[in-house]
Amino acid sequence: MPTDFIIDPEAIENLRALTPDDPESFLREIIGIFLEDTPARIGELRQGLATGDQAQFTRAAHSIKGSSSNLGARELREISSDLEQRAKECGVGDLEPRIVDLENAFATTKAALEKLLSPV
Repeated sequence: MPTDFIIDPEAIENLRALTPDDPESFLREIIGIFLEDTPARIGELRQGLATGDQAQFTRAAHSIKGSSSNLGARELREISSDLEQRAKECGVGDLEPRIVDLENAFATTKAALEKLLSPV
C-alpha cells in the first residue's frame, strides 16, 4: 500500500511547515514521540477492556485519535475514533476485534512513518 494512502502527505507537510529552519528534525521528533506513545495507549485500551474501565478505554482511544490525526494516519485515526465512539455508546465489552484492527493499523502506520523518515 502506498505511504501516501496510509499517511496524509498534507499533514506531514503541515508539520514540516511548523519549523521551516529544521523541518526534518521536528518531524523526526514528533514521529518518535508518536511511535513511543501509541503502544502505551494501546496497552491502556487493552487494560480498560480487561477491567471494563470505560473511562480509561475512551481516554486512550481519544488520545490515539488525536495523535493519529496530527500525523495524518488515516486508518489509525478512523479506527480509534470508532473505538472511542463505540465505548461511549455501548461500553467496552465487545471491542476486542476492533483493538486487533487498531494494532494492525498501527503496525502499518509505523512502517509507513519509518519509510518516510528513511533516507532515499
